Amino acid sequence: MISVIKGDIVASRQLNDANRWLQPLKTLFAQWGSSPTQWELVWGDSFQLEVTEPATVLHKALAIKALIKQIMPEQSTQTISPLDVRMGIGIGEKTFSGERVSESNGPVFIHADDAFQQSEKSKSTLSVKSPWSEFDAEMNLYLKLAGTFMDDWSVLSAQLVTHVLNNPEATQAEIGARLGIKQNSVSGRWHRAHINEMLAVEAAFRQQLVAQL
Repeated sequence: MISVIKGDIVASRQLNDANRWLQPLKTLFAQWGSSPTQWELVWGDSFQLEVTEPATVLHKALAIKALIKQIMPEQSTQTISPLDVRMGIGIGEKTFSGERVSESNGPVFIHADDAFQQSEKSKSTLSVKSPWSEFDAEMNLYLKLAGTFMDDWSVLSAQLVTHVLNNPEATQAEIGARLGIKQNSVSGRWHRAHINEMLAVEAAFRQQLVAQL
């Protein structure tokens, strides 16, 4: 049982220089595996990522979201990135390993595609499909509700999310020191980014998935 994230960059043509998001995304994926067997960027702004530990898949999806949402707008007066990312998370079996992740197949890849298509139909940016329909129904509700604030992350909020995901044990004071801001500023950004709610969704996803596995 593995996971696959299928996604694409929303409004990628809003930036003249694609490398502003492309290179950071490649760097992030390279931390998690090798290309093209475990991750691959296709058709310019679409990607697939294979995640061998399903319990970590939502954490990785949130990290991708935060990375894309912190790409600075070309107009310095704007505070929210013009970019976003739509993702479908598939959970299931892999029955064939190709030389490229796009050539591999099995139920997990079908589930990832179904979840991606569902995210488009439901106007959400993150959906999941697994072998367990009750898990999917509950988690997709959580993900859609979380999208109401995650889709509106500012560049500064997304930067904070990245620090929190990368340093889960760090205090707000420690995060402030790394960001070069005061603790009360971190607290304000924390509240506006709904960090507690995001972490609660990730924890619920992880716990319930582990129970299924």
